[in-house]
Parts: sequence; structure tokens; C-alpha cells
Amino acid sequence: MMGKKRVNVVTMGCSKNLVDSEVLLNQLQRGEFEVVHDSSETGFDAVFVNTCGFIHDAKQESIDMILDYVDAKKRGDIQKLYVMGCLSERYQKDLEKEIPEVDRYFGKFDLKAMVDELQVNYYPEYIYERKITTPSHYGYLKIAEGCNRSCAFCAIPMMTGRHKSRTIESLVKEARYLAKKGVKEILLIAQELSYYGIDIYGKNRLPDLINQISEIDGIEWIRLHYLYPTKFPYEILPVMRDNPKVCKYLDMPLQHIANPVLKNMLRHVTREETEALIKRIKEEVPDVILRTTMLVGFPGETEEDFEELKQFIIDTKFERLGVFTYSHEENTYAAKKFQDDVPEEVKQARADEIMEIQQQVSAELNQQKIGQTFKVILDRKEDDYYVGRTEYDSPEVDGEVLISSSAELKKGDFCQVKITGAEDYDLFGEVIELTR
Repeated sequence: MMGKKRVNVVTMGCSKNLVDSEVLLNQLQRGEFEVVHDSSETGFDAVFVNTCGFIHDAKQESIDMILDYVDAKKRGDIQKLYVMGCLSERYQKDLEKEIPEVDRYFGKFDLKAMVDELQVNYYPEYIYERKITTPSHYGYLKIAEGCNRSCAFCAIPMMTGRHKSRTIESLVKEARYLAKKGVKEILLIAQELSYYGIDIYGKNRLPDLINQISEIDGIEWIRLHYLYPTKFPYEILPVMRDNPKVCKYLDMPLQHIANPVLKNMLRHVTREETEALIKRIKEEVPDVILRTTMLVGFPGETEEDFEELKQFIIDTKFERLGVFTYSHEENTYAAKKFQDDVPEEVKQARADEIMEIQQQVSAELNQQKIGQTFKVILDRKEDDYYVGRTEYDSPEVDGEVLISSSAELKKGDFCQVKITGAEDYDLFGEVIELTR
């Protein structure tokens, strides 16, 4: 008897892409394929590369990955090569012309076509089920597709379309499925959570969704990723303050603070409004921490604008902050309207300077945590340490807690950890109590 056919799905880019890969993996597994994710092995009957099309570097990484698998196909290491995701959605005809060795290109929303291509049944009734590729105790829940914002630098709406919320019922069903699979921490993701429900319910229903998910047995933490400062949904703040399962963690990309840059970025918010928003968030949820992202090198960004941004970061002391450099993306408003006039070396130098400031801020804030006790979820064991996170840290992007323990601990356990030391981004601690 012949063995099962083998499929490898390789995911590039963000956690939203990862969810798409997990849905595809589940559908193919139901079709009795042997499926793996991000495997470096050879001998696959088919490989799907799930691409990212966000900025130049991400696009180049996706193209390089496709070309690596083109070479693998030529060597006979794999049989079929397929490309899916954002890059394929946006540039399918160009890719077909430039890399014809790929057997077929699919857009971002072509799940049924991908399943049909491998000649297995498509199961729409199991669309909420996924083959979880993250550690089993946490999982992402994508609550919407698309984006109605028109930020000048961003090409994502061209790939994903307008904002489209999923129903509360479907999301609660998926969250229950994840909980049964052992997921204890749910990370709510979308291009932006702020708009959730308005398109189908006529008003923001994010608080209702959060509260219903929090009632599911097994779910201990709910984390919110990507809220925009413009038209911020203030109604989530009492939920975050009062619901013990909602992490006191807000991921809110600000991109900049200088009013001329914000105006040209089409962010539809001012410095004054941003500062008032941060003040209100911290007043209503006193122990909240903010994660943000800044963009440097946008067309027309002056030294004065950059100095203003630096001082704002120093003064605000964001607990978590990332930065990326502007990428001139074709057909965006910025590409049509402005010259890409900030040299690449200046962009990179500004990004480096921002991260030096943030490193110092993070180190100071971490030192203040020594002696405090936090609830920590354990992600893995690494060398002599168990590695976990507090509710103030999201997987992959934030700091970790390195824990010494003579007792045997399990991945996915919660424990109370007393902080005994600190580095710039990571903490050290010892277990005081195993809570779960």
C-alpha cells in the first residue's frame, strides 16, 4: 500500500498569514494528506509558499523563498510548487511571467481552489478548524479581513480589500475549538481590531466578542493586536480593566507623532489627539502597557520631525516598541504623491537611533520589575531555563522571562514568578507558585 502524499506549507509574513496556512493544512489533512508546516525536509509531493507583500524586504524574502523551491523542484526534491498569499494576490500575472516554474499561483482567498487543485474534498463546514502550528497553549484568532483605512504608505488594502468582520458566533465557535485543542491564550488579530462589527452589526462589537470568548472554559488570556488611534473604540477599556482574562496589553501602531508627517501619511490623527488618547487609556486602565510601531523615513520627514519623534518616545516611555523604514510601494498614495526623498542610509540610521532609545527605555522599565511577582505562561525549555511570558508580552515580538526551577515544569503551565534580574528586554525569575 502506498503511503500518504506529503504537503509542506511554508508561511512568510504575519500571524494573519499563519492562520490561513493553518486552515489550509487542516483541509488537506482531512483529505488524507500528510501535512507539515515550515519543514526543511525534501521529498514532498507539493509545497505551498504562503507569501507576504507588505514592504520591499518582505516581498523579496517571499520571492527568494519561491526561487529556492524552484531549484528544489528542478533537483527533483519536490514534485509540485504552488504560491499563495498576499504577494500572489497582488502580483499574480507578473509572477506567472517572471517565475513560470511555479505550477500554479493562488490569491489570498482561494482556499477552495487550492484544495481542488490537490483533488481532495473541500469542507466549508470545518473552516473554523485549523492545524495549530504555534505551541499548543496559544493560538491566533483572526476576527476580520481587509482594511478600510487609507494610510498613504500601506498597500495592504489593495491585497485584502475592504474590512470584513466575521460573525461573533463563528469566532466563538472557533475559540471553543482552539480551547479544546489546549489553547489557553487567544490572540485576537486583524489588520485592525478597531472596526470590528461595524460593517455587519452597525456598531463596534469588540467588547461583546471579548466577553463571550472569556466565558469559554480553558481560555485564560485574551490579547489584543492592532488597534488604530483614529476612532479608537473606547468601549473596550472597561472590559480590559474589569475582565481578568483580558491581558492589560494594547498593540496600537502610531507610526509617527509629528503633525506634518501624520498629515502626509493620511493617519487622520494629530499629535494632540494621540497624547490625549494615551492619557485616557492609562487613566482608565492604570496597569496597561502599550506596544507601538513607528515608521521612519517617510517622504518629507525632516530632521525636526525626527527629533520630535525621538523626544516623544523618550517622554512617553512605551513598554514595547518596534520600528521599520519607509518602503515606496507602487500604487499607494505616497508613491503617487511624493518623491522617496529620504536616502536609505538615513532611514536606517534613524531606525537604529529609535531602537537605541527604546533599548534604554526598556532596560529602565525592566529594572523596576526586580522584586515584583508576575503570572507567567511557560512557552518552552531552553538550556537551563524555562522560558515564559507575562501578560504584558506577546509571543515572538516581546521580551521573555527566563526561569530557574528545580521542579519539573510543563509547557503551557501558568506560574507565579518573582523577578530576580533584568536585561534590556528579558527578565530572570524564580517560581513562587505553580498556579495551573
